[in-house]
Amino acid sequence: MFDKLMKDLAALGHKQKVFLLAGVLAMALVVTASNILVEIPLNDWFTWGALSYPVAFLVTDITNRTLGVRRARYVVIVGFFFAVILSLLFANPRIALASGTAFLTAQLLDILIFDRLRRQSWWKAPVASSVIASFIDTVMFFSLAFAFTGLPWATWALGDYGAKLIMVAVLILPFRGLIRITDPLTLAPAAR
Repeated sequence: MFDKLMKDLAALGHKQKVFLLAGVLAMALVVTASNILVEIPLNDWFTWGALSYPVAFLVTDITNRTLGVRRARYVVIVGFFFAVILSLLFANPRIALASGTAFLTAQLLDILIFDRLRRQSWWKAPVASSVIASFIDTVMFFSLAFAFTGLPWATWALGDYGAKLIMVAVLILPFRGLIRITDPLTLAPAAR
C-alpha cells in the first residue's frame, strides 16, 4: 500500500505536489485552529470554531475536484494525522479525540459524495457533500466532545451546523474561483 502511494505521488508534477502539500498543511492548521477555537464560545449558540472549521471542507473539495478522490483522501488522512498530534498538544485531549473521529468520518464521507456528484453542475458536488458531511461531523463532534460536561453543547451544535450551512453558501464562490486557478493542475474528471 505504501509503495502504491509513493508511486502515485512520484507520478505527480511539481506544481501538483506543491498543491497536495499545501492541502495537507491547510487541513492540519484549520483543524488544529478549530479545535482550539471551539473552546471559546461567542454565545450560547456559537463558538469561534464554527467559523474556521468549514474551510476544511473547502480544502477537501478543491483537492477532490483538482487531483481526484485518491489524493483528496491522502490530504484528509495525512492532514488528520498532523491535526490530531497538534490538537493533542494545543487543545483539550477530549476535543482532539472527538475532532479526529468526527473529522475523519465526515471528510471521507464528503469525498465519497463529492465524487458521486462530480460530473454534475460545478456547484452540486461541493454543496451536497459539505451539507451532508457537515451534519455528520457536527453531531459526532459535539456529542463526543461536550456531552455530560454541563456546557450548552446541543445549542452549540445547532449553531455550529447553521454556521456551516452559511459558510457553504459563502465559500461556494471562492471554490469556483480557486477551481479556475487550479485548472491547469487538474487530473480528475469534472464538470466545467
